[in-house]
Amino acid sequence: MAAIRVDSLTKTYRVPVRASGLRASLRSLIHRRHRDIRAVDEISFSIEAGEVVGFLGPNGAGKTTTLKMLSGLLYPDGGVVEVLGHTPSERRREFLSRITLVMGNRNQLNWDLPAMDSFELNKSIYRLDTAAFEAARDEFIELLDLGGLVDKPVRNLSLGERMKVEVAGALLHRPEVLFLDEPTIGLDVTAQRKLRQFVAEYSRRQGATVMLTSHYMADVVALANRVIVIHHGTLLYDGDLAGLSQQFAGHKTITVTMPAPPPDLTRYGKEIARDVDKVTFEVPRSETSRLAARLLADFEISDLTIEDPPIEEVIERVFESEVGGDEETA
Repeated sequence: MAAIRVDSLTKTYRVPVRASGLRASLRSLIHRRHRDIRAVDEISFSIEAGEVVGFLGPNGAGKTTTLKMLSGLLYPDGGVVEVLGHTPSERRREFLSRITLVMGNRNQLNWDLPAMDSFELNKSIYRLDTAAFEAARDEFIELLDLGGLVDKPVRNLSLGERMKVEVAGALLHRPEVLFLDEPTIGLDVTAQRKLRQFVAEYSRRQGATVMLTSHYMADVVALANRVIVIHHGTLLYDGDLAGLSQQFAGHKTITVTMPAPPPDLTRYGKEIARDVDKVTFEVPRSETSRLAARLLADFEISDLTIEDPPIEEVIERVFESEVGGDEETA
């Protein structure tokens, strides 16, 4: 049985609409107007136990709304949702004790207390055995290097430090499914890397299923073996990163290094970068092998590399290809 199963999931928000100004404000007291925004539009997918999946989309795509429905915070308007065999919106204890939702822009630990006190509170909430709680706590303190942080009030921690203790607190009950919504937002490069390493290690040790949203593609590339892309609440792609490039990027990049300054190579492709002894240009995907062979035959080349375009560029092109639609409001 899949850890997560979604079939034709739908969520619509009804929002008030009015013009600006005092007259419009007064009129809206009597004649209120609304419009419906389809935040999630009949998306379907399933995720197997132990998979790490990147859940991608621009702001307003419906990612957070979807995660809230999967974790039981929102009730769907239509479709079927199952997580670990449970219906999330029922909010049963046996379900909640097996999942966690971490939101990078939301504070879940008590702001005024040291993180260690909040950890103890979570122990009581989840009714954890003392030995199991202490083993998880000590393991996470070591893996995330929290030794000097857990005795400080959360308000006195930096953003990166706070995010690490937030993640540790959210995983003390060793959930089987992790919904991570922008967990590295605002963190520096070092903190991002440490958090990614921790999530990867936790998933490996526990066999946990992870669904990750992030605007930092380094998070997705480092952690996910599959990506789901949505835009305007509609599913655009579900597969591996390589397949995403093949479907939405019609070109590859070729970089050639020569013993002498390279000549004009525009007849081989669109030049996008040039250095003293190196040129990088775009070529149609279907022509890559032929053009690479021509370059090797026509010039003395020290090195030649062929690469897919950066995944950030591919994702940007995916979103640019979708025009129109409403944006998520919550």
